[in-house]
Parts: sequence; C-alpha cells; structure tokens
Amino acid sequence: MQEFDAVTLGIVWDRLVSIADEVMEALIRASFSTTVRESHDCSCVIFDAQGRLVAQAQSSIPSFTGTSPITLDHMLRKHPAATLQPGDVMITNDPWLGTGHTFDISVIRPVFMETRLVGFVGSISHLPDIGGIGWSTAATEIYQEGLRIPIRKLLQSGRLDQDMIDLIADNVRVSDQVIGDLMANVACTDVGARLLLELMSEQGMTDLDAIADAIIDKTDAAMRAAIRAMPDGEWSYETRIEGVDGILRMACTVTISGDTIHVDYTGTDPAVHRGINVPMCYTRAQTLYTIKCLTIPGIPNNDGAARAITASAPEGCILNALPPFPTAGRHVPGHSIFPLIMGALAAVVPDRVQAESGGGTVLNIQGIRNGRPMGQTFFCAGGYGALERFDGHGATPSPSNLHSMPVEVWENMTGLLVEYKELLIDSGGAGQARGGLGQRMAMRNMTGHKLFVSSFSGRMKIGAQGLFGGRAGALRKYWLNDEAVASKTRYELQPNDRLITADAGGGGFGDPALRPREKIEYDLRQGFVSPEAAARDYGYKLSN
Repeated sequence: MQEFDAVTLGIVWDRLVSIADEVMEALIRASFSTTVRESHDCSCVIFDAQGRLVAQAQSSIPSFTGTSPITLDHMLRKHPAATLQPGDVMITNDPWLGTGHTFDISVIRPVFMETRLVGFVGSISHLPDIGGIGWSTAATEIYQEGLRIPIRKLLQSGRLDQDMIDLIADNVRVSDQVIGDLMANVACTDVGARLLLELMSEQGMTDLDAIADAIIDKTDAAMRAAIRAMPDGEWSYETRIEGVDGILRMACTVTISGDTIHVDYTGTDPAVHRGINVPMCYTRAQTLYTIKCLTIPGIPNNDGAARAITASAPEGCILNALPPFPTAGRHVPGHSIFPLIMGALAAVVPDRVQAESGGGTVLNIQGIRNGRPMGQTFFCAGGYGALERFDGHGATPSPSNLHSMPVEVWENMTGLLVEYKELLIDSGGAGQARGGLGQRMAMRNMTGHKLFVSSFSGRMKIGAQGLFGGRAGALRKYWLNDEAVASKTRYELQPNDRLITADAGGGGFGDPALRPREKIEYDLRQGFVSPEAAARDYGYKLSN
C-alpha cells in the first residue's frame, strides 16, 4: 500500500477537494433550474471503493454531504460493488434513503480504473419539481409529495434508462428543468470520474485506500482530540419551534464521554400529519454538521469527522419520522437542530456557540409564465446569529448555506417585479454582540396570471433567541396586499398583487449593557439601529 509523507498528503488531499469543487462547478454550469444555477442547492462528493466519504465540494450543503454516505450504503446493498460495471449510474430520491425529502435527487457513479472499482463520485441537487401537490407543507402523507424513486440504475453500462426518464418527465410540471438538472447531475459525475483517474495516474495510485486511510484517520484523530478537550458529562436543552398547526417541542441531551459525543433527541414531540417531518438520515446529518462547527471547523469534511459522533431519536418523533409521514419541509424542524445543540453545549464551549439565526424565507412559486408551466423557488435569508465578540451578518443564511436568488434572474424567470429589497433596521437582537439584520422585500405579480405561492418559513411567533443575555431578533412577517398572512401555507397571488416579506433578525450574544459605545455609534451611522432602539436597548442617547 502506498505511503504518503505530510507534504504529499496535503497536496493530494487539496487536489481531491479541488476535484470535488470542479464537479460542483460542472453541475452548476450544466443545470437548467435557478435552484441549482443561482441558489447552489446542491453538493458533490468523492468516496473511496469502500464507500467512505473522502472529500466534498467546499460550498456543499451540509445536510447533503451528511446524508450521502448513508445513500451510497443503501445503493450498495441493492447493487453490491461486485455487480457494478463501468458506465453505471445509480439514483434515488427516497426521503429515508437520500436527503430527507423527495425533492432532492442523489446521483452516484462508480469509478473504474480499467475493470477495477476504485471509488465513487456523487452529486445531489434539489429538483425544481417532483410532481404531487408541489413543494409545500400541505401534504398529510408522503404519497402526496410526488414521485418517490427507489434506488435504480439510471444508466447501466453507459445505456440510459429512457423509460425512467419518460416516467419522470410525464409526472412533473417543468420537465425540461427537471430532466435537465437530472442529466447535469449525471454529467458532472462523469467529470469527477475523469479527474479522479487523472490524479491517480499522476500519483501512481492503483486505488484510493491509502490516501483515504490517511485523510480519515487524521481527521478522526483531530475530532477526538477536540472532544477530549471538553469535560465529560451530559447537557440537555429544549426549544419550541413553529409547526403548521401549532408549537412543537424539540429536545436533546448531549453526552460527552472521553473522545465520543452522543446526541439523543428523546423528549421531542411526535411526527405530525403535515409536511415538516424529518427522517433520521437528515437529523444525523445536521447533528454531524453542528458538532463539526464546534470542534474542527477548519478541516475539510470527510468520513473521519463522523466516526466519534452518534445520534438517536425515538422512532415516530418529528426528528425520526417514518413512512408514510410527509417530509417536504423537513428543514423547518431540521434547521433547528443546529441551535438546539448549540444551546445544550453553551455551558461547555461558550466561546464557540452561536445565537439563533433568523433562518430564511423559502417561497415556491407555481403558475403560468409566457404560456408555459412555471415553477421556481426563492431563497432569501434573515439575520445571522451573533457569536462571542462577533456581530451576526445581515441577510446571511444559517445553518444552510444557500445563495440568495439574484433579483434580476428572479424577475426574468417568474414575472414577479421586485419593487425593493433592503436591510431591516432594528431587526437584529440586542447584545454585547448584535444579531444580524433581516431584510425586507416586496414583489408584485406582473405575469397577468394568478400564481400559487407556498411558504415554509418560521420565526413568526418565536424569534431567534439570544445567548448569555442577548435578546431575540425581530419576528418574520409577510403581507399580501397589506394583509398579514401566515408563513407555512399556500395562497394565490392574483395579477398585480403584491407580496411583502420581512425576514427575522438573528439573536444577540451577551448583555446589551456591555456593548462598546463605538459599535453602537457605528450601527447608528450605518442605519442598522435607530436612535430609539439604541436608547431602549443599550441606554445610548445621541446627546451623550
């Protein structure tokens, strides 16, 4: 087996990450939907022949990379490695085998050096549509949420399963975008396979086992060292989130023992018959991401970051929902896992935790545009939660890292005119470090047809909470023609109707009385805080 000195290991490791980045760039450039092309709701990953995650694209979605090893494991159970052939490509969008809901397609290609399997290249992206009632929280069971594709070879020895393509195309609203994105996922994995083989040839590698061992073992050692630096013990925390029909409880207990961490979600409310339930694969992915942020954030992600971390949740709770519970909006409670664990470990690593973020506005628009069916998804972020010594950024997503939709692209694709988009003064939670500002936006339906709008957003009743005396950020609010509307619902936008969204602010960190005067004055100059809020929250007056 090939040995790697420290310099060579660093070079090859960086090269693997750069290959994953190039795979993702190929996916973004080849995609048909704005969901991938503009919002980058996608991930690309590289595995060794054993199915171990070795590298990911640096801008990948955390939940996708966290679920992808589980997806590959399920694929290899159905199609064992010994049965795979060059040119095979496997797919699935099953929520319990993939990323947690039917709207994400997972595509994985085995990589062969001549006839020997040496690894896998995977890509995952959010499709613009998958049929059913459309992307919303309205479903009461999974069967209403569109096509649920089992693990299947979309390409077998290079031959495309045209019947599968036709089946998908006939069951979705924007088939050109859906099939275009699906084939972009296929094409980018081919790019990854070629680049991976080029690297192996240059380095004289006949397999990825040695480099994977080195990368994973070093990452695992770093993770365990970071955990050992924390005290042993149990820390519990609970929070309330906004469901569709009421408030839901989420709870966790984090147990640190030696060099391992276990997160148990016992105490979380049962799953509900609305589309916000979370399969365990997604819960585990968010758990891994949060712990990594608190321990070894600077090390590129791979399988070694996950070995010391385990998670469990009672079957049937909202964080371990089973079929046929609907899961389309699984990010609604799923994104609250990040602040839930942060709250539990605030006493353990107070200098690393982050106050709650305002989350994002997620709008799914369906209707007619230029005489054709139109389906587009809009992402717009609230304020980032503050950290010790660091103010939260305005209009910045967390814990996901989606890109906000550019106004010019959105207007061109949907016919919705964006009348204004601006940071929302006084929306960040007060604190020694201030929470990030939300943003306010107005869009008007100029299509001449009615549009259907589905929303997934929270923070309309419970603001992003602060830490260590920091105050909550401002609530999210929506208006349709000046009438307040709910966040998790589906409503009609008639021609010339105007929808206004005001995104939630991030929570503050620390006692507001301790905020430095110069930072308050800076906020006043920039228009982040009003004189009235400065006096109310910080005791600051302009006459001082």
